[in-house]
Amino acid sequence: MAGQTSTASRGYDIIGDIHGCAHTLERLLQQMGYRKQNGIYQHPRRQAIFIGDIIDRGPRIREALHLVRDMVEHGAARIVMGNHEYNALGYCTRARPGSGKQFLREHNPRHDRLIKETLEQFDAYPHEWNDFLEWFYTIPLFIEEEHFRVVHACWDQDLIDKFRQNQGGACIDEDFLHASAAIESFAGQVMDTLLRGTDLRLPPGVKITGRDGYVREFFRTKFWADNPQTYADVVFQPDPLPPEVASMTLREDERKQLITYPLDAPPVFVGHYWMDSEPAPLKSNVACIDYSAVKYGKLVAYRLDDEKALSRDKFVWVEVDRPEQPDYPTSEDSVAR
Repeated sequence: MAGQTSTASRGYDIIGDIHGCAHTLERLLQQMGYRKQNGIYQHPRRQAIFIGDIIDRGPRIREALHLVRDMVEHGAARIVMGNHEYNALGYCTRARPGSGKQFLREHNPRHDRLIKETLEQFDAYPHEWNDFLEWFYTIPLFIEEEHFRVVHACWDQDLIDKFRQNQGGACIDEDFLHASAAIESFAGQVMDTLLRGTDLRLPPGVKITGRDGYVREFFRTKFWADNPQTYADVVFQPDPLPPEVASMTLREDERKQLITYPLDAPPVFVGHYWMDSEPAPLKSNVACIDYSAVKYGKLVAYRLDDEKALSRDKFVWVEVDRPEQPDYPTSEDSVAR
């Protein structure tokens, strides 16, 4: 699924984080010319690629999962894992003896809240939920083709190369999931970086409180910034840094922690970041396609052909209708610390 094959002859529609907005997804697919054949959305000349985060928060999670998995299993779509699918695996997997944990992902009020809607919507369908958890293991962390790449949050070539060498492909297994519970391990770094992105620690004594009320000592950073000099050059999150922090010069050790994405690399597509402006490339070969669908935003796709430079004109989207919306407050994902 993630092999190096020539794909320039086929068009791809890379679709952003869905978070249970199944009706909106159907509207977007129909707008792009996908039609149901034998109950599966298909396109005669194109293939959808889902950026992950199909589950959590939204009102029709079960329907969205069935729609997406059916498309993937019939070759009408591909998918990469999102941090919410990974979180669900950890939340529902018992830790091994001697680990000091009951589950790989702690059952605490915040984690309970993030997965609450998913578990409630599958409450009457426990066997289906278990089947989907098993299916999550078959979802690759990344797709790397000759002329494009897809990952949920961050393309780190060194980590991806090492992961592929160790795992023999692009998917995790149960042993890797257990190993990833230790955030400082190689497995933990792979999952944290590829599925949640990169971050820097704030200066000593500085903390920021996000709109979700979560207090952070880290802030999200761009993995594509060219020659950044200040915190403002690399910050990439919904909550801005205080002006006095944003203007601070990056130390040399901080600059070394940053990942860069070369301008001559193939276009890469990510989701995850809750964008809220009109869709456009972040730079000529980087695009985020998560535009906060579950928060009264847009469900966005990029219609990729064989271009090397991404264009604003290739984004398409549908606005999320109010009936699609949940009637509970949503919250931002935070840096996993």
